[in-house]
Amino acid sequence: MDFRLTDDQEALRRGMRQLLDRRFGPTALHQAADPLAHHAPSEDLARLWRQLGEAGLFSLRADESAGGVGLGLPEAVLVFEEAGRALLPGPLVATHLAGGWGLVPGAAEGRAVVTAMDAGPPSSGLTSPPAGAVPDNTLVEHLEAADAVLVVGDGEVRLLETTGSDLDETVKDSEQADNLPAAAPVRSVDPLSPLHRVTDRPSPGSRTAAENRQGGLRNGLQGRRRGVEGMRKGLEEGAAREVGEGLGERLPTVDADVLRREAGVLTAAQQLGSAHRTLELAVGYAREREQFGRPIGTFQAVQHLCAGMLVRAETARSAVYAAAATREDEEMCAAKLLADEAATSNARDCLQVFGGMGFTWEAEVHLHLKRAWLRAEQWVTSVAAEEKLATALL
Repeated sequence: MDFRLTDDQEALRRGMRQLLDRRFGPTALHQAADPLAHHAPSEDLARLWRQLGEAGLFSLRADESAGGVGLGLPEAVLVFEEAGRALLPGPLVATHLAGGWGLVPGAAEGRAVVTAMDAGPPSSGLTSPPAGAVPDNTLVEHLEAADAVLVVGDGEVRLLETTGSDLDETVKDSEQADNLPAAAPVRSVDPLSPLHRVTDRPSPGSRTAAENRQGGLRNGLQGRRRGVEGMRKGLEEGAAREVGEGLGERLPTVDADVLRREAGVLTAAQQLGSAHRTLELAVGYAREREQFGRPIGTFQAVQHLCAGMLVRAETARSAVYAAAATREDEEMCAAKLLADEAATSNARDCLQVFGGMGFTWEAEVHLHLKRAWLRAEQWVTSVAAEEKLATALL
């Protein structure tokens, strides 16, 4: 069996890299990460989303009959690897899944920004939250810019609407409005990934969902929770609405485990792209930076660092590509575990090669490390992956 990339796959990866070089190159990356820059993150993300939607990123795996490209998970992994290499911001995985599965109208075209939270059972084996509940202290990225939130629970996938439009009167004036989840911004290690902490019940002294709505804030979950079956029933009764008022098309049946597995593979692909990018940066800097009259890349200690980075990146590549081809849970866990290690360790070693220069705003190395830390906690953590793999071996 030949596992080499086909000409079409190589062209897809090359085209994605060229697109990101034009739309989100190093200059745009530093401008987006600059805390002193005067820009609106939500508007910037919406503009970028439309451009990516036009390029087909979010409709890559949607059926051709629905206007998609009709490719598979291996091709999506190649695209997300390039996205990770460029440190492309935003909830790419959630929007891609929403567009590919047809969960949110406008997601495939980039007209809707969709984020996600993993509300499945905790890996520690503690008691799971009740069905339909949001686990306490769940972190969600880019909530302010999102039009919808996919809640991937234990065996079910639900949707939360987060737009600033008014709720239906039947919901706004009922007790349901007071039972909506509350969200508060928290400090994120990654300047390009704003985070909100979501709790099932507003904590004492915090703003309630109703107060968030009245104040026009978008950092509260301002929509109502509806199960997939409930949304389908409403649509069958003719309750079709535009994005921001509800779902405008029928939702298919979605397997939460499959969705979580695909999200883990795509996140691992982003980590893989970051690991290879920091390897490129380290090797390039080692060739240019001179010390004691010669490039630092001629020193054995630096060579060993770069060699270790290459081994980690290529090992992770094999695991990620295998997980995309097999779609097995254990393969996904192995891919996420190895890709997380490659991304974080390569970023650390790249900082060692750069020295103090790697911490400056002129370099992007520290941004890769911060993003790798954040992604390592998304969908499948190292502890959960290790437990899953250990169980599979018994």
